[in-house]
Amino acid sequence: MLFASACAAPGDSAAPDSTARSIRATLDRRAAAVLDHDADAYLAAIHPQATGLRAAQRRELDNLADVPLSSWTYELTDLTGQGAYRATADVRLRYRIKGYDAAPVVADRVLDLRRDSADGRWYIVGDRAGKGGGQQLWQQGDVQVVRAEHSLVLGVGRTEQELHRIAQAADRAVPAVSDAWPERWAGRVVVLVPHTVEDMAGLLGSPVANYRGIAAVTTGQTGGPDRAPTDRVIVNPQAYGMLGTFGQRIVLTHETTHVATRTRTSAATPTWLSEGFADWAAYRAEDRTAAQAAPELADAVLSGDLPAGLPTDEDFGFAGDSARLARAYEGAWLACELIADHWGETKLFAFYQAVGGHPGRDGAVEQAMREVLATTPQDFTARWREYLRSRLG
Repeated sequence: MLFASACAAPGDSAAPDSTARSIRATLDRRAAAVLDHDADAYLAAIHPQATGLRAAQRRELDNLADVPLSSWTYELTDLTGQGAYRATADVRLRYRIKGYDAAPVVADRVLDLRRDSADGRWYIVGDRAGKGGGQQLWQQGDVQVVRAEHSLVLGVGRTEQELHRIAQAADRAVPAVSDAWPERWAGRVVVLVPHTVEDMAGLLGSPVANYRGIAAVTTGQTGGPDRAPTDRVIVNPQAYGMLGTFGQRIVLTHETTHVATRTRTSAATPTWLSEGFADWAAYRAEDRTAAQAAPELADAVLSGDLPAGLPTDEDFGFAGDSARLARAYEGAWLACELIADHWGETKLFAFYQAVGGHPGRDGAVEQAMREVLATTPQDFTARWREYLRSRLG
């Protein structure tokens, strides 16, 4: 786990094990410096000649100053060498926010290191995200912190008034989700608000086109144990800002539902169920007609374009047709609404849990429909299509 391979030049005294120990010691000192807000100790891990990196890392540490960290550690997961004096380390950063994270947030980093010939110590000369990873919020600017009763909002480049409004919406979302979801969960949420949608995409390590019309997303590990890496709700400030108060409340309640249901959501859970349930929880206590909550699908039904089947995972693609995406969410919500209306909320919870607890996608929905709802996918689909006609027609 800790040491895959390290190369030492013939006759070099820096054996692989001692190299790994030395680099771990450097990382341990660096981690302690973050928690102590000790800039000198933090920069001591960076090579004196890496002036650009030193300046960038000093800014990052300053940007972190107001974030209430309870832990910050590095794990060396792989080490490859390029001779006696250079190495590349794959490192797993784990950190927790005090009072919010029962388990650490995990981020993979790649560090380039150089051993100084004078003192024999290893120094960092490069620091970048691991494969497929994104930026961290503090790499985008000074992190502003707003603490609320059930939420912590971390923002960069946004006004304090805006962050307070988001915190108020998140504080309303948390008890709404607790009322809708029967199982115990953390009952708190961390919301990240980057400066732009481009910065949002940077945090997620994905193309910006995927998120332009998306008001918020939730990160996290599905199907994990209670101590799986902690979720974050990430807001797209442009799309979120275009919504009214009601829309913003729905968005944050929807995303907070994903946080609450994360341990019951797995690879076996189809997107229509996870997204439909999140919308069901968000709309559950709201005074909106089905047509008001599902305008795109209502137009389709009224024009005679009734969906043939439940939305597929592909229908929820962020980069696709926005109307198709809206209809997918709306159809998924009404599928969960149908279960709650016809079979009852307790059966909806049991169905969600049964699907997520299945060992794989194949047969998960079929088995849960048979055992929990005493129906079949064919019968359920027919009921759902009729439900769309009655609610939206």
